[in-house]
Amino acid sequence: MKRLFANLLALFFAFALAGTAAAQTYYFSLQREVVHVYWNQDGTSAVDYLFTFSNGPNASPIDFVDVGLPNGKYDRGSITADVDGQPVSISSDYQGDGPYGIAVELGRYAIQPGRTGNVHVYVGSIRGVLYKDDEDANYVSGVFSPTWFGSQYVYGSTDLTVVFHLPPGVQADEPRYHIPSSNWPGAQAPEMGRDSSGRITYTWRAPNASASTQYKFGASFPKSYVPADAIVTPSFINLDDLMGFGICGCLGLFFVGLPIYGAVSQRKRKLQYLPPKISIEGHGIKRGLTAVEAAILMETPLDRVMTMILFSVIKKGAAEVVSQDPLKLQITEPLPEGLHEYEKDFLEAFKADTLAKQRAALQEMTVKLVRSVSDKMRGFSRKETVEYYKLINERAWQQIEAANTPEVKSQMYEQAMEWTMLDKDYDDRTRRTFSGPVIVPTWWGRYDPAYRPMASGAPSRAMPAMTSTQGKAPSGTIPGSAFAASVVTGAQNFAGKVLGDVGGFTSKVTNVTNPPPPPSRSSGSRSGGGCACACACAGCACACAGGGR
Repeated sequence: MKRLFANLLALFFAFALAGTAAAQTYYFSLQREVVHVYWNQDGTSAVDYLFTFSNGPNASPIDFVDVGLPNGKYDRGSITADVDGQPVSISSDYQGDGPYGIAVELGRYAIQPGRTGNVHVYVGSIRGVLYKDDEDANYVSGVFSPTWFGSQYVYGSTDLTVVFHLPPGVQADEPRYHIPSSNWPGAQAPEMGRDSSGRITYTWRAPNASASTQYKFGASFPKSYVPADAIVTPSFINLDDLMGFGICGCLGLFFVGLPIYGAVSQRKRKLQYLPPKISIEGHGIKRGLTAVEAAILMETPLDRVMTMILFSVIKKGAAEVVSQDPLKLQITEPLPEGLHEYEKDFLEAFKADTLAKQRAALQEMTVKLVRSVSDKMRGFSRKETVEYYKLINERAWQQIEAANTPEVKSQMYEQAMEWTMLDKDYDDRTRRTFSGPVIVPTWWGRYDPAYRPMASGAPSRAMPAMTSTQGKAPSGTIPGSAFAASVVTGAQNFAGKVLGDVGGFTSKVTNVTNPPPPPSRSSGSRSGGGCACACACAGCACACAGGGR
């Protein structure tokens, strides 16, 4: 009897394991996922998912899709789903790892092996998703994480788009986006626009995202746009939140990981000095920007922008460098005609009698310049305009590189010098391009005192001839390596001697032109995919992953 009982027990477990194995043969790619998150004026949110599944040729049919939700405060009656336009049922048989979610029953519209299908899910009302902003008492914030699936079930990359629709009435210069989680493969700054209802939108997209990875996105906006009683004020520990935590790992993440992540995100955020409204999509290209204004539009590092302005005022005869360490300028009086407003402000900053006053004046100049570019871009497409000026930059380099004599190369470079500085590879490209003798511009002595006669009161003029390792170079030339080094190190020297810490300088500009949002706040996740969405932090509205079905 004992042996019979043991055999029956073994047979029972064999069938159970076989059933489990058979039930876990899901294997698909998520070709596309588009998520619209509506932050509504009543303080609720609505979520609209469109999944494009491609089922594996030897996998089981996709008969259920688990969709995680931020919390349990959703209106069940507001949820609808369809497969390729055919309505399907919603079930409470949610098998995701997170505490909250729904299961979409595909039924007779199950996606068969080797076939592709579109699953659309809409959740019309979720409460308790907005929290007091930690850094601004007049703002609320929310963080959202789209559903992801277990890595054992999904393969390939996913074209993932997340669109935030902010409450009606929010103005373009009011909201603040949060930096996405550090594993996000797309741009950190979203595209800003308006939807068909006129609501401000933030759009993040990455064509090469992973369907088995959690990504987090967030935004803040004035609390006046939602009812006060819709804003959650969490206690230090919330029992519902603890359901999503692995006690040890997640508490460690909350107290240690989040501050570290926030610090890293803030450092990246400091360099994003353009106001969000400049990204609202218009139509057509804004032509006529100067190289410096184009650099601002492209968010070029500010040390290089300052160097571009320095070269510009020197070329125009408005100033010359008296000493490079410390950097001192002799400003021409009266100023020559044709200077841009930012060039005049730049020169005015160098009249200050202390370095601290110079930096403060340069920061004010930069804020004014950023706002000016923002005003000029109204009604125009930032994306198209940036591409246009990138093309100007590339054509300038191509003409310089194609020049077959030092004279022509130097002439082309002098004409397009500021435009070449828009290139992200500017440093290396300059060194590669200028390898032989270079005929220096007539104004070069006003930039580098080492290449001009130092007699007091002597007017600036062309540099004397210099020798190279090949013997005497042509009159008015210097070795290309020396010229390239002087040009490339200009921005570095400017940063170190005038701006100080470039990140700190930029951050003070950003605080005015694009105030930093509170750190992106969210929760941990368990290993192997799935969800552990625990909203024990302000601004958290994390939607959790499905169970891979």
